[in-house]
Amino acid sequence: MAKLVVIGGVAAGMSAAAKARRVNPKIKIEVYTNEFDVSYGACGLPYFIAGEIVNRKRLVVRSIEKFAAQEIKVYPGHQVESINAEKNTLSVTNQPSGQRLDVAFDTLVIACGASAIQPPVEGKDLEGVYKLRNLQDGEAIFQYLNRSKPKKAVIVGGGYIGLEMVEAFRRHHLEVTLLEMAPHILPNMDPDMAVLVEEYLRRQGVEVATGEMLKKIEGNHEGRVTTVTTDCRTFTADLVLLAVGVRPNSQLAAAAGIELGVRQAIRVNDRMETNLKGIYAAGDCAVTRHLITGTEVYIPMGTTANKQGRVAGENAAGGDARFAGVLGTGIARIIDLEIARTGLSERECQENGLNYATRTIISRTTAGYYPRGGPIHIKVITEQPEGRLLGAQIVGYAGAGKRIDTFATALTLGATAAQLKDLDLAYAPPFAPVYDPILIALHQSQK
Repeated sequence: MAKLVVIGGVAAGMSAAAKARRVNPKIKIEVYTNEFDVSYGACGLPYFIAGEIVNRKRLVVRSIEKFAAQEIKVYPGHQVESINAEKNTLSVTNQPSGQRLDVAFDTLVIACGASAIQPPVEGKDLEGVYKLRNLQDGEAIFQYLNRSKPKKAVIVGGGYIGLEMVEAFRRHHLEVTLLEMAPHILPNMDPDMAVLVEEYLRRQGVEVATGEMLKKIEGNHEGRVTTVTTDCRTFTADLVLLAVGVRPNSQLAAAAGIELGVRQAIRVNDRMETNLKGIYAAGDCAVTRHLITGTEVYIPMGTTANKQGRVAGENAAGGDARFAGVLGTGIARIIDLEIARTGLSERECQENGLNYATRTIISRTTAGYYPRGGPIHIKVITEQPEGRLLGAQIVGYAGAGKRIDTFATALTLGATAAQLKDLDLAYAPPFAPVYDPILIALHQSQK
């Protein structure tokens, strides 16, 4: 009987295992993960910490027992130490017992994910300093908030996680400072759109400090954090979140002779195959292809991990699936402001040598006379002179963010603004003006 082994038990790994089982009911499937929780929604952690999700168990999509019922054997708390690609074996340590195991495989899916980047500064190991990457991290922050009752939080990093945690900490009535080393927060959006979010945060009482580099974190004699110092000033803090990004867990693959690509992520083709026969990779440890530029990119997202995992699992079980690529579509909520983006930013257009034009419009998320809703800013980037859509960014209130999906669909199809400007979009006063902001943006982008 053929045997598939999966390394990693979260989005990509468990998607691979589940898909492989559906494709091949006879294949033997084993999953080895160094965590004790599997198949959980890490993207929900800020909302668990905020108290919106009242039980961490709600974040677990499927238990180990349910996988066992599908004849998928999961080994939690097992650290894979090495891959022997010539012998098709893994060296594994059972962490609770310390026992070493040799595990054979016919096909292998590497879904090791990514790790939170830890800035090289003193004080990052103090009590009250956290990262947010897995369920254990989320539980630790939640317990600290309720046990220690901190008053002032400093978030280092102005990406999606950092911004979502602004809301979580505010729900616990903390004063929040947001630090970002780059000139503006949201580095994957353009400065003119990011500044709208910065202005909103300041109106909400959040201190936003951009262009400042973290230098050190200091604590008291009890080992608990008290201050955060940048190259410009010092902030008081009794809780610090380090959210400066992630790096792919590709060391295991590299040591086995597997080729790495951009950002040191595992290089794969559209079948999720590595350069070694019978070995696949998927999720936050792997590269993907950008649908617009065709270039290799590293854009770790939960949606991508699930899709890549399904492709890897199907192919490892004998199928022939393909993963088309990504647009870098993302969305987040900060208190009651929604942000979203897809495709290329201006910086990315410049890096790829594209001739482009931009248009930004301001409209409303609902009919003007409707009592709810609010402003929405939409920026559209088109290639010149053909008018092909290259990217879009949205900042606005309730109902703004998910409009990005229309642009993501258009980008996937390679559409131009002229082809889309008269789309028959749904209308009712609680959802949109009679002329949807998307259509206004597309019309303006032709001028």
